[in-house]
Amino acid sequence: MMKKRLNQLAATAICGNDISSSCLYVSGLAIVYAGQYAWISLLMVASILYLFRKIYGEVVGALPLNGGAYNALLNTTKKSTASFAATLTVLSYMATAVISASESIKYAHSLWHSIPVIYTTIGLLALFMVIVILGIGESSKVATAIFIFHLTSLTLLCFFCGLYLFQNGFDTLLANFKNPIEGNITTALFFGFAAAMLGISGFESSANYVEEQQDGVFPKTLRNMWIIVTIFNPLIAFLALAILPIASIHNTNETLLSFMGQISGGNWLFYIISVDAVLVLSGAVLTSFVGVGGLVERMTLDRILPKFLLKKNNKGSSYIIFICFFILCVTILIFTQGNLKALAGVYTIAFLSVMILFAIGNILLKINRKNLPRPERASQIALFIAILGVGLALLGNIILNPPYVGIFLEYLIPTSIVVLFMLYRIRILTFFLKFVEYITPSNKPVFKNIDRIIKKQILRINSQEFIFFTNHDDVSTINKAILYIIKNEHTKRLKIITVLKPDFFVPPNLKTDIDVLDRAYPNVHIEFIEEQGHFNPEMIKELSKKYQIPVNFMFIGSPGENFPYKIQELGDVRLII
Repeated sequence: MMKKRLNQLAATAICGNDISSSCLYVSGLAIVYAGQYAWISLLMVASILYLFRKIYGEVVGALPLNGGAYNALLNTTKKSTASFAATLTVLSYMATAVISASESIKYAHSLWHSIPVIYTTIGLLALFMVIVILGIGESSKVATAIFIFHLTSLTLLCFFCGLYLFQNGFDTLLANFKNPIEGNITTALFFGFAAAMLGISGFESSANYVEEQQDGVFPKTLRNMWIIVTIFNPLIAFLALAILPIASIHNTNETLLSFMGQISGGNWLFYIISVDAVLVLSGAVLTSFVGVGGLVERMTLDRILPKFLLKKNNKGSSYIIFICFFILCVTILIFTQGNLKALAGVYTIAFLSVMILFAIGNILLKINRKNLPRPERASQIALFIAILGVGLALLGNIILNPPYVGIFLEYLIPTSIVVLFMLYRIRILTFFLKFVEYITPSNKPVFKNIDRIIKKQILRINSQEFIFFTNHDDVSTINKAILYIIKNEHTKRLKIITVLKPDFFVPPNLKTDIDVLDRAYPNVHIEFIEEQGHFNPEMIKELSKKYQIPVNFMFIGSPGENFPYKIQELGDVRLII
């Protein structure tokens, strides 16, 4: 976690290294499927990304907390839906790390042919696992240096490719445009668009560290990333078609940019692009480790994943999370043998599903949190087109790579089972208890021990207390809050707290209403508490310490325009109504 709040350049660099690194492989990938029309497919992707600028801007502007799609859905819908989005996000981080590490080593292999690609890729993943475990994290200064070097390298490449084109004529470009394509132009554009959606990987990254950014920086990072994708991805694809035959592009697909550098500028540009690729793709690997660490830690604190993941070393690093993430990355690398198409298929299915869920979170925000202040709003038409575009891209990737759906499910299903067990573990343990009771005589010592252990575990899980802050809400509003907590959290104890300013008094009927609600929900003990003072971030921290209840187990109703604090100032307090 970065203590210093990031300015526009530093914040853009961290997410920009991720999204701009995609140009190293997405242009060649788009040409494989769309041929000479790849640059148009990449422009189509940029147009969809433009719509998502508003969608991300509205959701994160209203809920400026770390967590991306998980946070958006956690504060607008059920915890199970948010958990599914988080699971997909973890899978997309995993595929991003593997793609970036694999492509980084392939560019390094073009410099030193003796490097064993798979083993060195595992070594690179292990290196970054060790780095984050040691607590070094991601330095914004290093990220900024890599980002500036990367943009400079891409600009040099485009300049020399353009110079080469004008010096050698347009014969190659014309020949490529006359090249026959499979099917028709519409089919080529569709599948090129689907494959090219890989080129926006990293756009969601900025939302995962929005709390570390200075005020007003987040929407600028979205704008900057969109500009980079819109300029470089289509331009590089066009220049590749202008100086190289399509057959050569297919043969050098995985190190296309360094090959373009060698053709247009010579060995010196080849080395610059290759070194740049190794650096910026390595930066994207580090972004994945840092991002997944924060997300999984947040999920574990919310009791969605097992508590042992929170174990920390003396550097304060959740090392078990990073070890598990490394193991998952290595297994998918071995299964796919570093095949770019396979990795891209797995990643794109996960990533596009997350984008759709984020857009759904925007819709739910408009419906369930319509009074929540936000700096900008996405129109309904923009939402419809964005969801349609991403949905078509998801369908296209499934059609292109049906076997990769199986690989995707091999990771989604086990992860989802763990999450579902954590979400519904009380019901599962209760069912198991009744099942054992049914098949085992009650007088057997074995059953008595099992019964005791399971009941003790259920009691421990339900012992976690929660808080709902009420501002003299009516009984129906408080009832909605109680119902939400009962449905989404494992607890038998709920404190309803009202913070009273000096000379303010609780309405007489509020205590009576809460007593009625306490009797209406006999399985949950509801306690009403009056606290003197002002409701502010300091008061929340004081009450968290006083009652030993983490801030992320506290809830408030959706604040209105006159609420004096920003949501992010309240910590991890959640909105539920």
